[in-house]
Parts: sequence; C-alpha cells; structure tokens
Amino acid sequence: MSTKATMIRSIEPDENEVPARKEHRSATTAGWIEVIAGSMFSGKSEELIRRLRRARIARQRIQVFKPEIDSRFSDNHIVSHSEIKHESANVRTAAEIRARVEANTEVVGIDEGQFFDNELIGVANELAERGVRVIIAGLDQDYTGKPWEPMPQLLAIAEYITKTHAICVKCGQPANYSQRIFESEERVAVGAAGMYEARCRQCFVPHADAPTIHPD
Repeated sequence: MSTKATMIRSIEPDENEVPARKEHRSATTAGWIEVIAGSMFSGKSEELIRRLRRARIARQRIQVFKPEIDSRFSDNHIVSHSEIKHESANVRTAAEIRARVEANTEVVGIDEGQFFDNELIGVANELAERGVRVIIAGLDQDYTGKPWEPMPQLLAIAEYITKTHAICVKCGQPANYSQRIFESEERVAVGAAGMYEARCRQCFVPHADAPTIHPD
C-alpha cells in the first residue's frame, strides 16, 4: 500500500491574498509564519520544497535549514520520501538559524521542525517581525501520539497552517499518526520506511512497552 500523501487540508495563503513582493524590503514590510504539519509519509517536505521553488521562481532570496541529526537521505539537501530535493544547510540549534540568516533574505525554509529546541519559536517570530516569510515543516506528534514541541507552539503563532495526511497502510483511510514498528524507547529515532508506518486513528496503536504491528 502506498504511503504517499493524498490529501492536504490547507489554510495556507491564497496567491491573491499574499502581499505583492517589493524589490527592497523595508522595516515595515510584513512577514509571516507558515507551518506544514502532519505524520510521516504525508508529504510535508514535498510541500515545503514546492513553496520554496515557487519563491525562487519569483526571484526571492531564500535560505533553507534542516537539523544536523537528519542525514537519512542527504547532508546538504532536504529530501522528501518521494525523492524530491532542495539544497539546504545543516544546523544544530535554532540559535544557529538566527545567526546564519542574512539581512537580505526574504524566505526562510526549515524542515523537520520537531527536532529543534523551543528557541525555534522565538527565532520564527523574530524573522517574521523583520519581514521574512518563514515556512516550517515538521511532525506535530511523536510515535506515541503526543504533541511534539515546538510544533504545537509554532502552530499557535503561525498565520497559515497546512495539515497533511498520508494513507493508512492497514485500511487505506487518511492517516494522521506515525506508527513505530521497531524496538526503541527513544523519542527521537530518525527513520523511514521499514521503521515507521502511517496509520489512521483506528489502526494506530498508542504507546506500548514494545512497539507493535497492528493485527490484521
């Protein structure tokens, strides 16, 4: 059963509503925060890359970051599960993002937001207040189904939110959970297909002493 994203419920900015780009951004130009959240295999990174590519077509100045811990597919690219890529820089902390964003940057993309510390909330706000469009993609829940900070706080302060869904590998319904199917009690255990499955609410098995495959 394919785990590619099939549904996106979005309140992202409509193209007709987004302020027209100015050649020289002033201190009064409005910035904003966009958050793309969902389970694994739901197309979060793919949607992030799509928006970044559109910004590049518009000749906007872009910087993209991802956490150093996530080197599953590439050390210097965001890579979706469908193998779509966009160049990025690896950073360890949210403070490093703040330090590395250049004064003339107009769009900042951040992937795997759940792997950053809570300082990401303040960094995102600061950049938006400077007039930067900030786009953050990440898991909103961990493998036990609990909200995964700092994503819930980012969802609260974002102007625009997109909730993505995968396909449940058990029943084919829209999936909102990431089911861990290997032995680990660590909250952060970076993996992909063969280590996690997309599950719907009915087929998801909440936290168990040993990760389990839902019975057929």
